[in-house]
Amino acid sequence: MSWSGRKALVTGATGFIGSHLTESLVRAGAKVRALVHYNADDRQGNLELLSSDIRKEIEVVRGDIRNPEGMDAAAEGVDVVFHLAALIAIPYSYVNPREHFETNVIGTYNVARAAQRAGVERFVHTSTSEVYGTARFTPITEDHPLQGQSPYSASKIGADKAVESLQLSFDLPAVTVRPFNTYGPRQSRRAIIPAIISQLLTSSTLRLGSLEPERDLTFASDTADGFIAAADALASDAVGQTFNLGNGASISIGELANRLIEMIRPGARIETDPARVRPAKSEVGLLLASNEKARTVLKWEPRVGLDEGLERTAEFMTKQSELGTDYAI
Repeated sequence: MSWSGRKALVTGATGFIGSHLTESLVRAGAKVRALVHYNADDRQGNLELLSSDIRKEIEVVRGDIRNPEGMDAAAEGVDVVFHLAALIAIPYSYVNPREHFETNVIGTYNVARAAQRAGVERFVHTSTSEVYGTARFTPITEDHPLQGQSPYSASKIGADKAVESLQLSFDLPAVTVRPFNTYGPRQSRRAIIPAIISQLLTSSTLRLGSLEPERDLTFASDTADGFIAAADALASDAVGQTFNLGNGASISIGELANRLIEMIRPGARIETDPARVRPAKSEVGLLLASNEKARTVLKWEPRVGLDEGLERTAEFMTKQSELGTDYAI
């Protein structure tokens, strides 16, 4: 489906995945309205790192997803809403779970309700692989039980169910996508790959938490393509459905660290940092996606291999380090 002239609202556009999705939509010819969380400094997060030719095509609106009136205004006149805005810091969710529920559940309801009132063609909602908790079986299909293994994951389960209720009760044309550990340029240094790379750029000692957990890593441009595929799929095939966006291959944190060590600073050693170890009962041991449904229905498949993706991410971070750019959000 052509995006030329179609209008899209992207909430969470200043974030990591949101900025890649915004960029991809502009390149596809869409008219993009980017919702930016209001701040006194008028910072626009990762949107500031986009090229000037992309930025000039973006309509920036400021607001807060916890404000329903503001969401009504943001959704007015758009064809598709991509909802990515969320409070995502898992460690912080242990400290202040209420903020996660207020932002992720109530905020999602506000955006979805605004989209429903605006009569959009498609509402693409962002879930997370964290809602599955530690896998009961692998690869994880969309039918896997949901487990609130952290306050963050519980808040995202609540958000998923809020969208589901609006789809079933009010015919909101909603599609839910569940990215599995997206990585790439512009990702916050809090995430595991940027955390490893940033340490290796300055030190021969790599301090990490648990090395055993395994993750299914998907490059940012592939995840963005998955969102767009969810918006383009036939309503009869996609509306009311959930789709995993993952590579279908996992790697342990220890293996990942060693691969990056060989790439950036051979000979670096790993030390365990107790402060980085999550509570035992909340650490998700294995995330490994079945992407068969997305491949079949959305005609989506990942195209960037892990080594290529890691190299592109390291190259970006090295350049930003040399420029002294602080892009972490």
